[in-house]
Amino acid sequence: MAEILILYYSRGGSVAQLARQIARGVEEVPGMQARLRTVPPVAPVTETAAAPVPDEGAPYATRADLEACAGLALGSPTRFGNMAAPLKHFLDTLGAEWASGTLAGKPAAVFTSTATQHGGQESTLLSMMIPLLHHGMVLVGIPFTEPALNTTRTGGTPYGASHVAGTEGQPIPSEEEKLLARALGRRLAGIAAKLQP
Repeated sequence: MAEILILYYSRGGSVAQLARQIARGVEEVPGMQARLRTVPPVAPVTETAAAPVPDEGAPYATRADLEACAGLALGSPTRFGNMAAPLKHFLDTLGAEWASGTLAGKPAAVFTSTATQHGGQESTLLSMMIPLLHHGMVLVGIPFTEPALNTTRTGGTPYGASHVAGTEGQPIPSEEEKLLARALGRRLAGIAAKLQP
């Protein structure tokens, strides 16, 4: 089975919920399976190192996860229209993978969650695409042939899956957000399957 790495940072649970929906979509494609991974938080001043295994949720990503994957879905909450610092910090450590072409030619997709409808979803998705382009990845979005993309009143964009959590931090995606996240997972896995040697 080829694996799609679903790599994300989630603070309030919304991005983790989207990651699980993307994983469901990935596993609807024959011969493909999802591998959920996260990154540790960062702080301005580090008093203690992050535990090597998180207390709950997905394990932390390793370089071996990047090497083994047939495709990558990258997710982050929005921080002022940009990806969150923990995910950016992880990406900033991938100089060796960039130099060796570990991710070159593999398909990639992005996903995010915001507190408000106009909280910077599309700019965050675009900010996550930039390092993936530098790694030589093939970007995958959600085409308007997906009916929910034309009717959603919450999250979901052609740039990638998204969720509007609201100011109260509702981590559960709407039905349309779930449909679009699964569609993105299927599309990413389907393209990865076609690119397999």
